[in-house]
Amino acid sequence: MIDGALAAVAAPVAHWLAAPQAGLLHPLWFLAGAGVSLVISGLPFRVPQQYWRFSGISDLMGIIGASVASAVVFSVALWLFDVSPPSSTFGIIYALVLLVMLGGARVTYRVLYGRVPYWAARQRIVLIGDDSVVDLYMRVFERNLRAGTRVAGIVAVGAHRSGQRIHNVPILGNVTEIESILDRLVRGRHRPDSLVVTDPAFRGSQLTVVLDAASTRGIAVLRAPALTDLAPAEQVCLRPIPLEDLLNRPQVELDRVGMEGMVAGRVVLVTGAGGTIGSELARQIARLGPRKLVLLEHGEFALWQISTELSQTAPDIAREGIVADVRDEARLDTVMADCRPDLVFHAAALKHVPIVEHNPTEGLLTNIHGTRVVADTAARHGVRAMVVISTDKAVNPSSLMGASKRAAEMYCQALDIHARASGDPRAMRCITVRFGNVLGSTGSVVPLFRQQLERGGPLTITHPDMCRYFMTVSEAVGLVLQAAVRGTQGLAEWDSGNRAASGTDRLLDNGGIFVLDMGEPVRIVDLARQMIHLAGLRPDEDVAIHFTGLRPGEKLCEELFHGREAPVPTDASGLLMATPRVVDREAVTRAVDDITRYAQNNDVEAALRILALLVPEFDHNPDGDARINGRDDTPEQPAGVQGLMARQARARIGRAG
Repeated sequence: MIDGALAAVAAPVAHWLAAPQAGLLHPLWFLAGAGVSLVISGLPFRVPQQYWRFSGISDLMGIIGASVASAVVFSVALWLFDVSPPSSTFGIIYALVLLVMLGGARVTYRVLYGRVPYWAARQRIVLIGDDSVVDLYMRVFERNLRAGTRVAGIVAVGAHRSGQRIHNVPILGNVTEIESILDRLVRGRHRPDSLVVTDPAFRGSQLTVVLDAASTRGIAVLRAPALTDLAPAEQVCLRPIPLEDLLNRPQVELDRVGMEGMVAGRVVLVTGAGGTIGSELARQIARLGPRKLVLLEHGEFALWQISTELSQTAPDIAREGIVADVRDEARLDTVMADCRPDLVFHAAALKHVPIVEHNPTEGLLTNIHGTRVVADTAARHGVRAMVVISTDKAVNPSSLMGASKRAAEMYCQALDIHARASGDPRAMRCITVRFGNVLGSTGSVVPLFRQQLERGGPLTITHPDMCRYFMTVSEAVGLVLQAAVRGTQGLAEWDSGNRAASGTDRLLDNGGIFVLDMGEPVRIVDLARQMIHLAGLRPDEDVAIHFTGLRPGEKLCEELFHGREAPVPTDASGLLMATPRVVDREAVTRAVDDITRYAQNNDVEAALRILALLVPEFDHNPDGDARINGRDDTPEQPAGVQGLMARQARARIGRAG
């Protein structure tokens, strides 16, 4: 109806332009004829079906076709009814006038519908990203009337295009000039309410610089959702920057084909399936199509949580939840006999350093004896490979937790060396993977900081120089699976076995440990400040930071490699390998037996004495003295009976040569 009315108005206007002396008054049949001719001519070009709000170039082409066709039809109708046109150019003029009026109506509607008036904008934002991505988001923001958001500027990522405009919004400069850009906006009283990052690849150190610059000026930094998440498109939910975006980590290409070949159609058992690492292992393994997924967990509630989640996310995967303690050999023997797993991922452990310090026998029994029980029962029941999750705290350990995990590493190394050297194709491979902290894991510093922020602070840190390696849990587990694929290459049923032996294979044969490439360590105080920034607050002003002193067993900086474990690149991306340091299988077995017996009898001193002999680099720090890489800041040695026993044991080892 609107298009027909516009055509009825266009006809006398075109007649007047062709013959001004004729005036603008014409009979009704002349106006009606113009309207009917457009309605008829527009049908082949689908003009009545156009959605004005989303008019674009393709709609314009339809309007052009309809205008030309309508002019022809109208001119022919006038000729048939013996009405002389005012001039020979009337048809061309009418088509042009009709095109302007039809196109102008659509453009006007689109502009008025999507335009947020200057005075109605409740939030001024500046977009950060590549010009092509920014263009798409600007179209979305223009349609989001209810949000009252107005794009006040653009900060480019990549090519420098300062001074140019996109949708009449100025490009203020490059992201490398963010401080001067924000200063200029503040001086001109155009300070934005928030900066919105539109590029999902914009993260790491560049993002940290933007956060610091915005925080000092009281400007929030938000991230736009991925374009594939804009459903419906006009409802854009801006979210705070996730903490993991601040880790400057390159994307690692994972061997998805190898993972599927290792897992698909097989029975996989995960110990500690309710923990941070174990539950993520269960999620990623479920996506690889195992025949059955066995979830073994000591905590009932944690097992219920992951089992319920998998029932919704992977309902087609057969799974079994088993409550069991990895230290219970009889129970594990029954589980292995019933389930007959092909692959075992051992993530069960006591990992919280101060808790293990205060419960030493539990830590020793779970981390050392429990690992031995899982490995031995798995080997007896025909498991083809076992993947052991270790920690950077096992390197030059200063805590009971770290020393116990190093002892577990040594036992599994000895098993794997024996299996590879035996020539038995059915012998179980034992692959050890070592890595640092994962963001947001249970008991880690990130959830603690979040709880403290919710209470208004202060954030508590043990020492201003404390630093740790960090990685996201999904990335860490993906690389654990990558290490499992690489460690099982050569097994007849999982691999062709025709590969030429590499340096990685030779290190594996000698007990090499996979170490995830964790990047650079992060200072905990810097992490705390960034979390305060992400909450839209200012460190030391809105939220205080308090230093409480090291806890028992802690050291300032963790390490991924011992001094005699030179890091070696592997032929798998994202994975390094520690040059093997191994102990004779019979010797480590006797030591583990002794530690287990003493711990079961609650003889802590005797158990630690054997542990110090087995792990000579164990430099116990039971009092939380400030140390860097296992050494005191002062010449004094750590006090306490346990520290004394460790030093005496190392002295005996030194005298023995």
